[in-house]
Formats: sequence, structure tokens, C-alpha cells
Amino acid sequence: MHCPCFRQRRREALWQSSSPPETCPHLVEFIPCEDPACYLWQVQQEENCIPTKGSCGPGAAAQNVTCVSAEGSSPVPIALCVDDPPPTEVACEVACPSDCVVGSWSPWSPCSHSCTSKTAEGQQSRTRTVLAIPGKEGTDCPATPALEEWRVCNDHPCMVFYWEASAWGPCIEDAFMDLNGTSSWNGTPTCAMGVQIRKVSCMKMNVGPVISKRCSDSARPESVRPCLLPCEKDCIVTPFSEWTACPSTCMPENATAATQSRYRTIIQRSANGGQECPDTLYEERDCESLPVCPVYSWRTHKWHSCSLVPDSVRRGLSGPGEACGNGLETRGVSCVGEMGESANMTECLRWAGPLPPQIRECRVACKDDCTLTSWSKFSECAGCGSSRSRKRSLTGRSKKKEHCLDEKLHPLEETETCPCDEFLSQPYGNWSACLLPDPSPPGSLQGWMSHREVKECGQGLRYRAVACIDQQGHLVNPTHCTDSGYMVEVCHIPCPLDCKLSDWSAWSACSASCGSGLKIRSKWLREKAFNGGRPCPKLDLKNQVYEAAPCHIECSQYEWRIEPWSICTINTVDDLPACGEGVQSRKIRCVKQETASGENSTLGDSLCDPEEMPPRAQVCFLVCPNDCVVAPWGPWSNCPLQCDQGTARNRSRHILRLPASENSACPELVQSEPCILNSTCFSYQYTVSDWSTCQLSENAICGHGSRLRLVDCIRSDGKIVELQKCEQFGLINKYKLSESCVVDCPVSCMLSEWSPWAECSHTCGNQGQFLRTRRILQEANEEGRPCPNQLTQIKPCPIRPCYTWRLSDWSPCTVEGAECGEGLRRRSLSCVVDRGNWPESPPQPVDEELCGDKLRQHIQQEMEQPCFVPCPGDCHLTVWSSWSSCQLTCLEGRSFETTGRQARSRAVIIQVMENQGSCPHQVFETQPCKGGKCHSYQWRTGGWSNNERAVWCQRSDGVNVTGGCFPQKRPTTVRHCHPACTKPFSHCTPSGVCGCEKGYTEVMTTHGFLDYCTRTPGVDNNKKADVKTNSGRLKPGPSQVQDLFSEWTLRPVGPDGRVKLWVYAVTAVGFILILFVIALSFLVCKPSKTTKTSPPPQKPLTLAYDGDMDM
Repeated sequence: MHCPCFRQRRREALWQSSSPPETCPHLVEFIPCEDPACYLWQVQQEENCIPTKGSCGPGAAAQNVTCVSAEGSSPVPIALCVDDPPPTEVACEVACPSDCVVGSWSPWSPCSHSCTSKTAEGQQSRTRTVLAIPGKEGTDCPATPALEEWRVCNDHPCMVFYWEASAWGPCIEDAFMDLNGTSSWNGTPTCAMGVQIRKVSCMKMNVGPVISKRCSDSARPESVRPCLLPCEKDCIVTPFSEWTACPSTCMPENATAATQSRYRTIIQRSANGGQECPDTLYEERDCESLPVCPVYSWRTHKWHSCSLVPDSVRRGLSGPGEACGNGLETRGVSCVGEMGESANMTECLRWAGPLPPQIRECRVACKDDCTLTSWSKFSECAGCGSSRSRKRSLTGRSKKKEHCLDEKLHPLEETETCPCDEFLSQPYGNWSACLLPDPSPPGSLQGWMSHREVKECGQGLRYRAVACIDQQGHLVNPTHCTDSGYMVEVCHIPCPLDCKLSDWSAWSACSASCGSGLKIRSKWLREKAFNGGRPCPKLDLKNQVYEAAPCHIECSQYEWRIEPWSICTINTVDDLPACGEGVQSRKIRCVKQETASGENSTLGDSLCDPEEMPPRAQVCFLVCPNDCVVAPWGPWSNCPLQCDQGTARNRSRHILRLPASENSACPELVQSEPCILNSTCFSYQYTVSDWSTCQLSENAICGHGSRLRLVDCIRSDGKIVELQKCEQFGLINKYKLSESCVVDCPVSCMLSEWSPWAECSHTCGNQGQFLRTRRILQEANEEGRPCPNQLTQIKPCPIRPCYTWRLSDWSPCTVEGAECGEGLRRRSLSCVVDRGNWPESPPQPVDEELCGDKLRQHIQQEMEQPCFVPCPGDCHLTVWSSWSSCQLTCLEGRSFETTGRQARSRAVIIQVMENQGSCPHQVFETQPCKGGKCHSYQWRTGGWSNNERAVWCQRSDGVNVTGGCFPQKRPTTVRHCHPACTKPFSHCTPSGVCGCEKGYTEVMTTHGFLDYCTRTPGVDNNKKADVKTNSGRLKPGPSQVQDLFSEWTLRPVGPDGRVKLWVYAVTAVGFILILFVIALSFLVCKPSKTTKTSPPPQKPLTLAYDGDMDM
């Protein structure tokens, strides 16, 4: 039975790249066999030689012969092997004590060539060495050539074949599969199944493709495999928005046709053959044709005669009066159609604008009125900037009337500036932003692509409003100066510059010199993004972006190749046998692994591991005759996996020749040594490299990918070894070597179209602005073009004059025919033009026709008000004050109401005090208001002055008010001392206690009150003393008696202000003496009795004090 005529060898992929996919070279090679055999005999082991007779000499050794498969070397039944089996016993010889002893054959050396060609043939050799020299009677050693054997190897021709497979094609539908078939994962239906196809061809090494029969069909790679078709994604868009509104009534004449529009937005774009997005995302259509607005106009008729209000009615008088004075005249107004036909008044009120005035003031001259001629024509103008005039004159009796001659009341000449067609353009405000022209004409259908990246750059226009000024400095319509009302200037918006990076650099060397690591390549920054260009990806500190991919460096790429040992050289003396200790050497080369021994591929020794370099020389021992000979040591046994302390490993050898003498002993046959970690014993574990960056499929820049890393087997001393080592020790790799990842795709910002320009924010003036906006349809992501900051654009409106009616202030109150009493106050209307918020430009008066109907404004405004001029001595009220600020009712700074109150008042003016009783009271008014605040109130005081001070109530905003503060907490305005200061030279101090005047010192009682004032020593007290009374200080004028007393040594008052005791004694003695003199005089001068009658007693004089009246 013959097997397929191929020999094959395999290798494994340590790591498979995903970018580009499946680029690993072939993993299986085939060689055709000349005499192929499926099964081979294998000699597994050889037992010790057993002598036939005695203890040495010829004998036999049994060997175990099995039949194995040629491919897997696994045992099979003996019947499958076709050739004759090798013998189970082979002849051998056990050396006798005097015989030469030769060692076992070494393993065959590597084959010199991998295949046989016309110029090269593979060979390999093996050797054996002499272990002991023979004695005089022993068997001689074989000749030197007999110690080496050669044989032919790799005799197959140099024709290597292998299967080469291209990359898998895209996933396509399979015509032989159910097109509606779906696969499911966890019960969830997914996309349809398809197939992937690739081309598989047989290749001859260094030649090219050959017929498939040259390669082993059993190892042919798959050319078709099932796959999941990419899920189709249909485009999803929102429903259209509602149509914008159309005009609902009619179209003005000569107006452009109205349109309405609607839009929709894309929510999900199509993918993998799904339904494409529609092109139409914006629709515009004409509105339904509306009738042209009807044309109606007002027709005015002649003014009627002037109608007077009777004087009796105006003055409230009875009886006939003069038919003259101010009156009103009317006219008729009718509505006519476009052709002049009569129409209903409601049509004109709807279509023809405001109603023309139907009433105006007029006057019928009175006898006392001044009569004047009509105004003459204006004089000719001399040009722009000049003036013109017209005149009139008094007629009849008016020439002699004094009040008619007053030209202030009746001017006889008028002058005005000549009308001029020259205007001055005056730019106002800042330039608008640079506005680019619209990319598409209005009304065109715009698809999704119109929202794509549109570089907003290039040439545009910017605008600046222009104010048009006439010769009088009045603002006029801007069309007098420019067609558009703008200054227009060409401008440029710089185009965005995207971030630019360099090309990828070359891959760096692997980060690991041995084992698994990462290789790096990078791009560096060349130009930064500018003006809204695409931003750079995330850069490191060196302004670089890098990509890391796994890499693997074979740790044993180079190995030490050794040659057989030389003959053991022994230094002999005289004729002694050449045995004992000697020296032998060998050659060592550093070669690349799997290099045939015959190829000249010697490399530098630095490429091989110096720690593993085998010795080039060693001590050898050639056993002398009759001595014991043992075989070389066998391999060491394995230590336990954990390298436990106390464990050991062994090796053994066996006796090849027994000694001649029984007294001679053989060397030890078993050796043992402890298991020491990282010396005689090693442990192993798996280690992984760092993760790579996200690896994408070929030509992809974003999307789903995978991160990868590699696993190594590391020895406990840190050396990377083959993965098989960890597998041999039963270790399980628990590391995850790949994981899915996603690289976000760059998404550029997408914007809607600009909206139409909105109406101007102001109908006139210089503050008006046009506004248009756009919105973000999709935000930018990653390196997509960012959204611009400008989502709103503003353009100034043309500056148009604002014509408004302005009310004057109220005139003073005038009473006709009297100086006081009920009267009227008036105000007037004037038409002014306003420039808006123009610096240093107040409103200026212009012709009243520019503001419209003056009479209507008169009717809408109150032009007269009754008023009162007080007569002398009358009480009257002032005009209303302005409204106060809005206040809330608050409690502890918090209010529980939203509507506040504000007040105003009219004060009472009293001119004569006698009329005070008949005067009205002060009038207050309040009204509700919004935006009120809580106020707090607090008493404030001024400084003391003569024991008095000012006290007032202040609001929390700093306003002094009447009311609001609690009266109970009002501080005192006058300061009193309790008890009153009655002591001499004392007064009430600002602190509210009694003190002494300057030059005196206070002496206080035990209760803290002033007892008396004593003179301060060393102070000049020649000043006049003040006598304190209950009513105040009495300061008498200078007295010579006091000056005398001040110099008299007998002073009645001591320095402490008290009267001395001797004064009291003198007073008592004097009083007694006076009484004695009176009594003595009475006794001596007593009159005699007489008969005269005494006069009647008189009443005593009484002085009364009556207020402020003089006595």
C-alpha cells in the first residue's frame, strides 16, 4: 500500500496581520517522494549487551521494533509495514578488562543540504570516541577512520511545492444558497448569508504556478467559505415640514410672485446597497395665483364756507354777537375705483390708506382784525444755499391800528432757504461682515449634496449704510444719494487650510530584541489647521501621530554549531602507556538556525548568546588498561514544576568494562544535585506584549477593527523560550490576544441654507438691521471640517428719516380778560425729522406734510387744558408732583405681593395766614405699578449743636422721606440733663450729664452726679463768673466792686465755690443788731393818741403779664 507521494513539513503563524489581510506566506511545503511508503519500521530503544559466555566477550542486545506512520510517527499494526522488519536482536560485544573500549555513536549531524541537486548532495556524519586503551593481550582499538561514519541525506530532488492562496474576496450572494436565508445569533435575525471566494494555486519554489497535481490535495486550502453579507441600510429622512405660509388676501400691483417652501433632514444615510437618499431635501413652489389687490382711491371735494361757533355759545352769553372769529370748514370725501367709478367707502378704508382730512380750521375776519394783502410770489433763487423771500402789506384801517403794526404778530416778510437738489452722502456705522454670493439660485431644488462641504471663502461684498443729508442738514430718503442706500465694497474671506501631516515613516525596529513587542511608524505635523480647516488628529507632545503593530523576533535565530571533539591528547613520559588525563578541543561556529551544515554561513559570534556558548576545550580521561570503564553521563532527570526546596535531580551511567582486579572499584554510576531555581531548575509562565493600535482592514481609515498583542513563554530567569515549553508544563494561556475596537470616522459639519433676510428691525432711523440665520444639521466629529462660528449674519438697513409729530411743553396758564381765575394752557404740534440714535443730532423741524394728517393728531392729542391762576391772598394747590418710585408692602425685607403702589401729591400754598382755615387739604393719588422693590426705613440724626440736632427718616435707597419710620423709635432732637444743672459754673454737656465750665473741675457725688465745681489750680480765673440760674446763664457787665473784692484778702467765697463760715456769723450778728435797733426805735418814738381819722386803705398795685403784649 502506497501513500500519496509527498513528504511535507509545516510551520505555524505566530501572528497574522489584518492590514492587509492574510498576507502570511505558505505554512506547508511538499516534496515528491521517489519511493513513497506510508509506514516505516522504527527502532525505539536498545537494551544493554548481554555476553554469550562469561562476563565479557561477544553477546547480543535486544531492540524494540515498531511500525509507525510516515506522517505522524504514531504506532500502527505491524501488518501495515511492507518491508521486512529489522532484527529484534543485534550482535554486540562486552569489553574484557584488557580490551579497547569505544563509546556509542553520536547523533547524526545536520544534513549539509536541504535537497539534492546536480551540483550538491546532502550528507551527514556521526562519530564515536575511544574511552579506554587496550592492554597487551586485549583487543585493539579500531582505526581512526572507523570512528566516523557518513551517509547521504535529503536525497530528494530540490523541487519544493506549496499552495498559495490569494486574499478572500468580498462577501457576495451565492446563487446556490437560499437568498432569503438568514442566520441568527441568540435568536436575533441578522443579515443574509453569502460566500467569499479566493484563488488557490500550486506553486513551485522559485519558479511559479504549476499544475495542482504537484501539491498534496489533502492540504489544499479552502477556496470558498460562507460569510455574512453586510447589512443593507436604507436612507431614513424626516417627513417634509409644513409649507411656509402664502399671502392670504391678494398681491399688490407689480409685486413679485410669492413662493412657499418646506424641507426635510436626513437621519440615516444609506449603506451596503440600501436605498439611496433622495436628492430633494428642499422644495419651493409658487403660491396659488392670487388676485391683484383692487385699486381704490379717495376723491376730495371743495371746502365749504367757514362755519362759526356763535359767540354766545363760546362765551356762554345770551344775545346776538358779531359773526366773526375762528371756525371750521368741511369738505366731502368719496371713494372711487380704478376707472373713476363710485365705490363703497369701506373699500377705500381697506385698500386706499388713511382717510383724507374732512375738517380744517378757518377764520372770518372781525372788525378789529388786521387785514393784509396776500403773500407775493417768492423771489428768484440764486442757487443752492441761497434764500428767497415774499412780502405782504397792511390794508385799509389796519395801517393805523397800533397792534397791527407789530411785526412780531403780523410779519410782513418771510424768508426761507431755496430748495436744492444737491445732497451729501454721509456713511454711518461699521461695515457689515463679508457676505458671499448665494451658491445656488433661489427656487432651485437642493439635494443632500448641497449640504456637503462648501468652502465658505473667496470674493464677497460688504455693506455700509449711507445717510443722505440735504442742504438744511435734514435727513432725507437715501435713494437721493445712492441707488441702494449702501456703500458696497469687495472683500475676501480666506479659505480654510486643513491640517497636513507627513507620510507614514518606515516601521521602527521591534521594541523587543527577543520575543514579542511593538513596531512603530509615525506621521508628524507639517501644517496646522487654519481658518476653520479640518483639525489635526490627537497629537503627542512631539506633534506626531503614531501607529503601533505587533512584531516578533525569534529568540533563537542564531545557534552555536559544534564539531566533534578531537582525540584526547595525553602527555606521556618514556614508554608508559598513553592513558589518564588529557585535553581535547573542538570547533564552534555561530550559524543561523535551520542552516544546513554544508553551507558556508558562519557569522560573527556576537549574534549568538555568549552565555550559551559551549566550551571549545575540555579535560578528557582515557582509561588505562584493566581499569573500570563507564559510559558518559546520561541526561539529568526533570525537577518538579514548582522547583520545591529539598527536591533533587539525578543522572546515571552504566559500566562498559569491569576492572581486572576485584579490588579496583568503578566510579559512581548515579549523581544527584539539588533543584535550585534559575540554576538547575526553571519555572515558566506566559507573558503578553502591549496592545497595538486599532488595526483596520486594507485602505480603511475608520470603522471597526481589532487591537492585537502577542504571547510569549518566559522563563523564570527572564529569558524568552519557545511556546512549547509552557505547553509542556501544562500551562494554559488565559490572555486575550485580540479585541474589537472602533476608530471614529471624521464627520464634517453640515449646515442648512441661509434663511431669507428678515424684515428690517426698525422702519426708519439708523438702528435698523437685516438678519438671516442658518442652523447646524450635523455636528462635526473627529477630523471633520468644524462648524463655523457664524450662524447669524447682519446687514445694516438703509437709513431712512423718521418723521414724527412732536408735542411742545404746556404754555403758562392764561386767563382771558383777567389776571387770575380760571384759564387755559395750550401746547402745539410740530413735524420733526429724527435720525435715530445719531450723535449730536436733535430732531429738526420739517414741513408738516411729511408727518401726515395734523388734524387727526389734534383730535388724538389733548391740546388744551383748563388751569387756574390764583388771585392774591387765595390758597391754591400746586401742580401734581412726579410719580414716586414703585414700592411693595414688605415684611422683614420680603414682599408677598407682585403689584406695588406709587404716589404723587399736590401741595397747599398758603399766601395769607388769615385764610388758612378755608384752604384745601393736601391731595394724594396712588396707582398700581410693576417692578416694585422692598425698602427699609431708618431714622437718621445729625450732630449736636447747643444740645439740639436734626432728625429725619431715610429710605434704603438713600432718599429722605416723610413717614415710613416708626414714630415710637424717633430719636430726641433736644438733649436735657437730669437732674438739671443748677450748681454754680456748671452746664449740660453733649453726653447728657452735668459738667463744669472751662477753668473748673468737677467734684462728683458717690452716686455719679455733679456735687460742685472747684477752681482748677494754676488757671487764670480773672474772668467774670457766670451765675447759674434755672432759666439759663446771666452774664452781668463789669463792676468795680467785683474788681475790688477780687483783690480783697477777706474773700466770702472759698476756692471750692462755697460761702465761708464767717460770712454766716457776720450775717447773723448783723441781723440781730438790726432787730435790736428797730425795737429800740419803736419804744422811743411811740406817738400819742390823736382823734384824726385815718385815710381809707389803698389797693396794692398789681402788674400782669399778658403774653407778647407790651405793658
